[in-house]
Amino acid sequence: MGDLIHTLPAITDLAQRLPDLAIDWLAEEAFVDIPRLHPGVQQVIPIAWRRWRKTLYAPQTWREIRACRAALNATPYDLVLDAQGLVKSALAARWVKDAPRGGYDRASIREPLAALCYDKTYTVSRHDTAIRRNRLLFGQAFGYAPDLARVDFGIRAADRPEWTASTPYAVLLTASSRDSKRWPLAHWQALGTSLAAQGLTLWLPWGNATEKARAQQLVDTLPAARLAPRLSLAEAAALLAHADLVVGVDTGLTHLANALAVPLVALFTDSRPDLTGVVPSSRACNLGGVGLCPSVAEVLAACTACVAGTAA
Repeated sequence: MGDLIHTLPAITDLAQRLPDLAIDWLAEEAFVDIPRLHPGVQQVIPIAWRRWRKTLYAPQTWREIRACRAALNATPYDLVLDAQGLVKSALAARWVKDAPRGGYDRASIREPLAALCYDKTYTVSRHDTAIRRNRLLFGQAFGYAPDLARVDFGIRAADRPEWTASTPYAVLLTASSRDSKRWPLAHWQALGTSLAAQGLTLWLPWGNATEKARAQQLVDTLPAARLAPRLSLAEAAALLAHADLVVGVDTGLTHLANALAVPLVALFTDSRPDLTGVVPSSRACNLGGVGLCPSVAEVLAACTACVAGTAA
């Protein structure tokens, strides 16, 4: 999901520079709600690599693969651009017939073999942030220089969910794909106690049974905490878009909150915010890093600054 969100500003650039260009987006089926939030995207075509690889010998899998390939060839494209830079995404790009393919060159890509699948390659520093890399890739492919001084994700979420009532609320994003990216439970409890004392209801989203159980631990110890219902990504976007504050670990929903321009504190404990962090602003900041666990006091101070619009 993070790769999709990091590509959104490049879509905004492209739609602004070439407003008559029709943009279709091939996205993993679980995350198709993300590109659908951007008005510059005409069509989102789902692909199911994660599910297909578990059932490669099933006839239904191959029927779905054929349907995906047919959808990719239903429109004549002037360019197929691979912004992910993986062998699997490059192979999917090859499914499109009679269209030139572009992507990062071997020195710029995560999986150099993928570059062999492209007709045209582009050089972009691997030491730059994911968002800037995508914007520079799109700019080279379509012949313009993006204004890197400003970032516009360009997405719009739905109205505030009715079940949040009308009280101010914060969203705590406690779940991550790796244990090493989590913030300690005791830290969340201390933070939640302080935020509740400021009059905020605390909503905790979850995506699976393990995440739900962990969130329930906080709900059980914090009177102002509420377990969110199971949400689609579009529904999660609506919850985040209308929050008074979001605090989250390095996970897709944290980056989605950044794209929605809400007050945001992103917590890093085992990844590099200089490469894949949220875009800092007066209302958003990154704390921590590899082997660095932000303290509760640091997070509270950052929350105050982000809500006040004085974070950067």
